[in-house]
Amino acid sequence: MVVRPSVRTLPSEPGTASPPAVAPSPLPPHGEGVAGDQSVQRSLEGAWPADLPAADERELLTAGRALLRADATGVGRAQWPELFPDTGQVVVPAFSATRFRIQAAIARRDGGPGKAVVHLVWAGTDRGGTFTDLRIADWHFTRTTSKKGASTWTPQPRT
Repeated sequence: MVVRPSVRTLPSEPGTASPPAVAPSPLPPHGEGVAGDQSVQRSLEGAWPADLPAADERELLTAGRALLRADATGVGRAQWPELFPDTGQVVVPAFSATRFRIQAAIARRDGGPGKAVVHLVWAGTDRGGTFTDLRIADWHFTRTTSKKGASTWTPQPRT
C-alpha cells in the first residue's frame, strides 16, 4: 500500500493568486550607478559591525582604497614596490582610472589585534569596454612597529 501525502489547496478565483512575498534586496540593481553606492556601504556596515578604533579604520581605509586603485588602474603602484615590483615590462592596467570607482569600503579585524582586512566593493569598465559593478576585493594588513615605536598598518602581498 502506497501512502501519499494529501495536499489541500484553497479555492481561488482566476487571476487573484498573489505571488509569494519576497524581501527586497538591500543592494541596488546592477548598473544603478553612484546613486546605489550608499546602499552598498550600508549593507557592508550592517554585515560586519565596526571593531577597530576609528583612527585605525581611517588609516586602513585610505590605504585599502589606494591599493585597489593601484592594482586595478596602475595609478600609484610605485608607492608599494614590494606589492607591485618593477619587472621592467610595461604593465597595461586592466581598468581606466577615469572609469573606476569604489562603491563601498570597510576595515575590520582579521583574526587578531594585529591583523585587519579592508573589504572593498567597486565598479569599473575594463579595456574591452565591459562595465561591471559590485566587484569585491580584500586587502589584508598586519600592524608593524618601527624601532622608534611608531605603529603602522602594512599591506600583505596577495596570495
